[in-house]
Amino acid sequence: MSVLTLRLPSEVEKKIRIKADIEHRSLSEQIKKYVMDGMLSEQFPDLPLSFVKETIQAKKEIESGLGKNYEFGIIR
Repeated sequence: MSVLTLRLPSEVEKKIRIKADIEHRSLSEQIKKYVMDGMLSEQFPDLPLSFVKETIQAKKEIESGLGKNYEFGIIR
């Protein structure tokens, strides 16, 4: 992992610090989250970010064995 120095306007930094505190993350972790979200948004510009994240989560759950087959037309 490399170290990167990032200069932000103080107002932006304060907003990120507030969000980081709410989400129980460090400032660095919050910035990393925003960068990753931005990269996903650019990779899938026509899809809502929440849909992309939920799809990735579902794929990871299936890979870890938590997924279940859905039987169409059967309500239990």
